[in-house]
Amino acid sequence: MQGKDTMPSCSNVIDFFHRPNYIKVMKRLQAFKYELRPDGQQERQMRRFAGSCRFVFNKALALQKEHYEQGDKKLSYSGLCTQLTQWKSDTLTDWLTDTPSQALQQSLKDLDRAYANFFAKRADFPRFKKKGQRDSFRYPQGCKLDQSNSRLFLPKLGWMRYRNSREVLGVVKNITVSHSCGKWFVSIQTEREVEKPIAKGDALGIDMGISRFATFDRPLPEFDHEDHLAPLSSFKKHQTALRKAQQAMSRKVKFSNNWKKARAKVQRIHSRIGNARRDYLHKATTTISQNHAMVCIEDLQVRNMSRSAAGTVIQPGRNVRAKSGLNKAILDQGWFEFRRQLDYKLEWNGGWLIAVPPKNTSRTCPSCGHVSANNRKTQSVFECVDCGFKENADVVGAINILRAGHARLACEVSGATRPPAAGTHQSDSGLAPCHT
Repeated sequence: MQGKDTMPSCSNVIDFFHRPNYIKVMKRLQAFKYELRPDGQQERQMRRFAGSCRFVFNKALALQKEHYEQGDKKLSYSGLCTQLTQWKSDTLTDWLTDTPSQALQQSLKDLDRAYANFFAKRADFPRFKKKGQRDSFRYPQGCKLDQSNSRLFLPKLGWMRYRNSREVLGVVKNITVSHSCGKWFVSIQTEREVEKPIAKGDALGIDMGISRFATFDRPLPEFDHEDHLAPLSSFKKHQTALRKAQQAMSRKVKFSNNWKKARAKVQRIHSRIGNARRDYLHKATTTISQNHAMVCIEDLQVRNMSRSAAGTVIQPGRNVRAKSGLNKAILDQGWFEFRRQLDYKLEWNGGWLIAVPPKNTSRTCPSCGHVSANNRKTQSVFECVDCGFKENADVVGAINILRAGHARLACEVSGATRPPAAGTHQSDSGLAPCHT
């Protein structure tokens, strides 16, 4: 049912179905996350709802596997909804009726999307969900938001307080409730139409690393005229505390009250590590996207770079301990999240993100163009064996990345390559060879 385009009697309450008229320029989807403040009864209900959604997801996944083993076709989303109706009428699972029906249907949609991603080779095969890991449920409609009083209305939960840290902009599309480290959070996804922004600033080349998290092709005034960003290494800073907390948990009787307390402490440390890393990345990417119209980075395959070197029993790996430490350092930097944030933030500011192949970016002399592995004397020193050009190796890599990005953009504009594939933002995936 579609509501009217008029404000309700209480102007500070945004109805979920309210659709104000905007000048159609560009649609922007954005999520706003807050911490919830439920009472005891609401918290118990949310645990039940999350458990019911997890049960429906796992039961539907088991049903799909059973159909596959019997040689039958995969059930569609509508077929799974028919099964859900039967489960709710069964005396053994009639407790599913206590959970909002649309939240259960959203679990089936998540499973259907997981299968679609698997067949499109975008993700692994769907796995069963476990209790206590990413417990959540989603409302597609029926919610209300009262920002002036810092509360929101959720079906079968009623009005609930939340920590109102910033204003929600746009029309509410769906609301996701999640549990993490003993706290409940709400993510409000909105849609609004904004004027298409005009990019500001110039082009920038960035070389990702470990000793230097991000190296620029030149010093930047927005970063105190530094030519690089130092690594945060959030996991490394909390590694000792995490090890002690995990050792203490291993000495407790599993599933006892003391074990649960120790597990909660481990979860809090993991949450602190992730929050610090995300905060650092958001501040860096926001500053870069607001001051540069085009950013060029390497198209790094982080999953392949951080793959284990242990090998097998027949063919054991070499330098396993050193490779394990390198993998841990790579994952601690958050390279993929840095690229993901740069992608959408540059798009929001009218800019472009261009990913270029990383081959020979640190071996090519920016002065004479000579390519040789001997140009890089050490990990940090670059000295061309042909012309004698000297510079920091990461700065040289950033300069070459910027030049490769300009060449890639020129080829796309001239039609020498195909346009980027759907879902990418000037990335290197799906592009034909560029001859420059």
